[in-house]
Amino acid sequence: MKKTLFLALVAGTVMTFTSCKENKPAEQAAVEAEAAQSEPETSITAIEQFLTDSIAPGYAKAQYSIPCVIASDTDESNPDETLVWGDFWVFNYDIAGDTLKTVSGGSHPGLMHVKRVDGHLQVTAFEQVGDGSNFTPTAKKIFGDKFDAFLKLHADEKAREELRAKAIAAYVKSHNLPVTLYQDFGWPAIAIPAEK
Repeated sequence: MKKTLFLALVAGTVMTFTSCKENKPAEQAAVEAEAAQSEPETSITAIEQFLTDSIAPGYAKAQYSIPCVIASDTDESNPDETLVWGDFWVFNYDIAGDTLKTVSGGSHPGLMHVKRVDGHLQVTAFEQVGDGSNFTPTAKKIFGDKFDAFLKLHADEKAREELRAKAIAAYVKSHNLPVTLYQDFGWPAIAIPAEK
């Protein structure tokens, strides 16, 4: 079984989940479609699309949704399906002046199943870790022998925040957003790093 440990885009603090099933604004859908045309498909881009389309609408509506992924392990041994274990984040933002203001978002750890469907990579199933008292038993079941590695990454707040900033920078650049800062409610605004 070929396994590769990698970190992809990541996010920070868990936000409050609220029920809101509205679709993303047409403005965001248009810029995402344009950005997707210039970006090669990978299991990570498929997961980001799933987070934007299927998870983000469950939160309070905002102008922009930035998916952030921290992958603790991946299995590409089956040519028909890639498995990605990790902590999958969504952050929804509104723009105020030159700042992305966090509206809502949160963490969704678990296992993503990615397959090629009609010529495109898509998430076809998501095994999600439970909340509260269900967190540990469901995480152990989903992650198995990868559980300790997952917990280590899940607890590394500094790394999450650094990679969240990189995720925001990449999104802002690819979508040509006129912002230089991002800000969580009650916290100082942070400069968006230059995207390399």
